[in-house]
Amino acid sequence: MKRALVTGGSGGIGAAICRRLAADGHHVIVHANSGSARAAAVVADIVAAGGSAEAVTFDITERAATAAALDQLLEAGSIQILVNNAGIHADAVFPGMSSTQWHDVLDVSLNGFFNVTQPLSLPMIRTRWGRIVNITSVAAIAGNRGQVNYSAAKGALHAATKSLALELASRGITVNAVAPGIIETGMSEGAFDTEAIRKLVPMQRAGQPEEVAELVAFLASDKAAYISGQIISINGAMI
Repeated sequence: MKRALVTGGSGGIGAAICRRLAADGHHVIVHANSGSARAAAVVADIVAAGGSAEAVTFDITERAATAAALDQLLEAGSIQILVNNAGIHADAVFPGMSSTQWHDVLDVSLNGFFNVTQPLSLPMIRTRWGRIVNITSVAAIAGNRGQVNYSAAKGALHAATKSLALELASRGITVNAVAPGIIETGMSEGAFDTEAIRKLVPMQRAGQPEEVAELVAFLASDKAAYISGQIISINGAMI
């Protein structure tokens, strides 16, 4: 049984990924920043379905706290599947964007990626098998008004994905990014009405978290052993 850590695992897409990885027989570590009750609920769902899971709570922007939490998790064995899903929005047009909005978004998506992935990379290398999947956004590919900070953070993750894939390829570790478009979650609720979605998405509907989870589960499997350094968008033909 491989162990999988999903950051932001208590959110809409994260929870779907956790459930799907658990269905594949992995022990899933459901991470939350402050939503410990939601993470516990995801764990309860997984266990009720016959899977194996546990919940953890820490702030991935805090380097020392993250390192301590990961050290504790590694005592039970290596984490061979890592899904960097945690992210936040702080939307504003760039001329009116505050320094806090800029730094907070980059801190979670980009510094959080480093704080979690870097300590787990060497233990993963030792096992000579690993899957790292970074959840980004279509905004990192095509841009989006009011999301210069979010696009910058996720775009940087695309570059990091490609570079890290080169470094880890000889160790049996793949690194890929999944860039969702409009997905029906609590985070997107209210941002797009039905008519807006019909205009923006050729498939004329929002995607489901479970559809993203299916793609992540495939990339985390043995079947995807020759796929690495790729940015795969799931967006209903938006781009």
